[in-house]
Amino acid sequence: MMQLVLTVTAVVLSLAAAGAIIRIARGPSLLDRVLAADVLLAILGAALCIDMALNRHLNNLMLLVAVSIIGFIGSVTVARFVADRREQARES
Repeated sequence: MMQLVLTVTAVVLSLAAAGAIIRIARGPSLLDRVLAADVLLAILGAALCIDMALNRHLNNLMLLVAVSIIGFIGSVTVARFVADRREQARES
């Protein structure tokens, strides 16, 4: 049963990662690409969590925290950058 759950989870995460990579490559705007990159980092975090739960260890915990912080800071930075660009466009 556990092998079936692991297989289904691996397939779902792989399909989600493929979709995110396609969105990064084709994204019509910068925000689409950034959102897809954030989704890809979340998928990586989910895969790390599954590995830790399956093998009953905490070796990837620091990597998971680092990936989460990088995803959050990257998304907030791009959102602020886009907001500043829109304000400058309205002023001129």
